[in-house]
Amino acid sequence: MVKSINTKVDLTVNGTWFRGMPSYGKVMIGDKAFEFYNERNVTDFVQIPWEEVTYVVADVHFHGKYIPRFEIRTRQNGNFIFVTKDVKRTLRVIRNYIPAQRMRKSLTLWQGLKQRFTRKSK
Repeated sequence: MVKSINTKVDLTVNGTWFRGMPSYGKVMIGDKAFEFYNERNVTDFVQIPWEEVTYVVADVHFHGKYIPRFEIRTRQNGNFIFVTKDVKRTLRVIRNYIPAQRMRKSLTLWQGLKQRFTRKSK
């Protein structure tokens, strides 16, 4: 069993970690880190300290009415995509530990295409 980094837990919710195949378990948000633990396999977990997080990017649809998933981008270990039972509530709790400048909306389809196909001026 893995020992938690957090000394105080603000939110525990059911969640899914997408990494090739989805992994189902619990998301714990506390004072020291964002943690995911698989329900069935105790060796399948991730602990992301708040100092390691560079950005939290959320997919926002219908002017904030629907947020299907969010991504945590880290300095050294890459990107982690998560879904929780209540994504809005999860992001509100994360906002207590991550400054607003590092919380972002993902690009829409149109913005992504526009960014990809515009010419860069010299």
